[in-house]
Amino acid sequence: MREPVDSFRTYPPSILARVEGPGQYVGDEPNRIVKPEADLRLALAFPDVYQIGMSHHGLRILYEIANGMDGVAAERVFAPFPDMERELRAAGRRLATLETLTPLCDCQAIGFSLGYELAASSVPAILDLGGVPPTRFEREGANAPLVLAGGGACLNPEPLSDFIDFFLVGEGEEALPEILAILRRRLPLGGGNRRDVLFELANRVEGVYVPELYETSERPDGMVVVTGPVRAGVPFPVRRRLVEDFAAAPQVRRPIVPIHETVHERAVVEIMRGCPNGCRFCQAGYAGRPKRERNPASLVAAARECLAATGYDEVGLLSLSTSNHSRFDELVAAMDGEFASEGISLSLPSLRVDHALSGIPARLSSIRKSGLTVAPEAGSDRLRAVINKDVKNADLLAAADEAFRRGWRQIKLYFMIGLPTETEEDVQAIVDLVHEAAGRKGGGRGNRGKPVIQVSASNFVPKPFTAFQWFGAAGTAVWEARQRVLASRLNRRLAVHHGHDAALSLLEAVFARGDRRLGKVVLAAWRAGARLDAWSDHFRPDIWREAFAANNLDPERLAGREFDPAKPLPWDHIDCRVRTSFLVRELERARCGLPTPACAPGVCAGCGAPGCPFPAAGVDP
Repeated sequence: MREPVDSFRTYPPSILARVEGPGQYVGDEPNRIVKPEADLRLALAFPDVYQIGMSHHGLRILYEIANGMDGVAAERVFAPFPDMERELRAAGRRLATLETLTPLCDCQAIGFSLGYELAASSVPAILDLGGVPPTRFEREGANAPLVLAGGGACLNPEPLSDFIDFFLVGEGEEALPEILAILRRRLPLGGGNRRDVLFELANRVEGVYVPELYETSERPDGMVVVTGPVRAGVPFPVRRRLVEDFAAAPQVRRPIVPIHETVHERAVVEIMRGCPNGCRFCQAGYAGRPKRERNPASLVAAARECLAATGYDEVGLLSLSTSNHSRFDELVAAMDGEFASEGISLSLPSLRVDHALSGIPARLSSIRKSGLTVAPEAGSDRLRAVINKDVKNADLLAAADEAFRRGWRQIKLYFMIGLPTETEEDVQAIVDLVHEAAGRKGGGRGNRGKPVIQVSASNFVPKPFTAFQWFGAAGTAVWEARQRVLASRLNRRLAVHHGHDAALSLLEAVFARGDRRLGKVVLAAWRAGARLDAWSDHFRPDIWREAFAANNLDPERLAGREFDPAKPLPWDHIDCRVRTSFLVRELERARCGLPTPACAPGVCAGCGAPGCPFPAAGVDP
């Protein structure tokens, strides 16, 4: 239950007075849920700092679901900045939950939300600072919390399998209550039944993967793959968990209002899951299949509740491709009609070019026109056909005209470099496209002399369960050279270039397609001081180089490996519920430069996603 709390526990003033941003460690926020008495206390651990974690929609969903269960208390904990870690260690204090200041070692379970690979070193850091042995081997036979993890990075759980007792692969709205019901009944552990609890979770909850219940083997090239379960009743492969009736799934109604600055401060409603477009690099697009929607009326009602509970003045519509919602125009008009008169603005991220700039009626007064984000991904039509991004340069340029005409002051364009089959001509095409877009009507220099085109160029990293999972990453030399081309050739009066750090992308690429050997690398890097690697001012590439070398691994070789579609991969024991034959077919179409149409009524490529709303008879499985 949700209780008003007049007093709360927090870290001593002697600690908080010596750290930057102490508000992020206090926890006295509106709408937090405090349940002092509970049979099962779950620490929801986010492996990044408060500013990032409090903007994570998945964490909000799980927090409300878990705390809605009798006898269960879900409390938050975030990775601290280094100054807070130093103060806690100096004072002999343990990292604790925000709601009741319970040390992590005193919780029955700790659940990590792993949304990206660069969170790896934060997992042992959080556990150790909370008084919990960081590896599952050290926790065997001990009365330690069970450690679970879920999120997008768990589609390949192997790199962190040394630290996590069990993973939830897939969506958690239905699976989490099943997991917590078992844990509430079986915990606290008595030392001898830890494996029995893990076996029951694997046996009874679809989507649960328990690393210790599976055998592995080493391939001739050194890669470690999972070969099968150690006993009957353990699923093989492990099927990704899917919420089929997404329209009826819980929505966040009363999100916690942060008392410290966060990345996003707005009410958020998730309008759709999955994406019909089939971009060949997009793990979330493939893994989120099939496309599932909520209806406009339920979304407006949820937004109204969120706004009333928080006092925010902005509503964000969350999905992979917002304008692919089948009732998109109706939804935007309904939101505008409901909230515009109250001064509530509407944020429309993840828009396709056709809808993003020309498909939104001018009468929608609530849409902020300070900036607009579009992701053409590549600069040439040829390369977009390879990656299956159905956007033409002519569409983008026409859209830029429309955006400037309707009052948008800036456009942010997202590109990737190092894509499969990319040439130097493709990189130059980005420069040419940006310059032409900036020169369109209303282009050139924007308000107060600021450039109107913001260019974000990320380094392509191949991910599991995509058509590009068999390609290797281009590597740091290629990434750095091509970022330099963009930086030197883009006219600074027309565009601002933001390139991604090649060393960070290399680490991401290694962990995205890595295997169990990486556990020892993570442990060595953490012990040497690796923390918050996604933050450029905390990232220490020298530490990671030494950790790889100490374990006789070459990160450039690992990231750049080309895989044979006929041979096993480290994540083959996970069933993402999209056919491998379909991904192989998409790989071959990419090599031939052939696009695949987006999913639509009567248009089915045969990916095999369960509950597909657009099935077509006669598709070859």
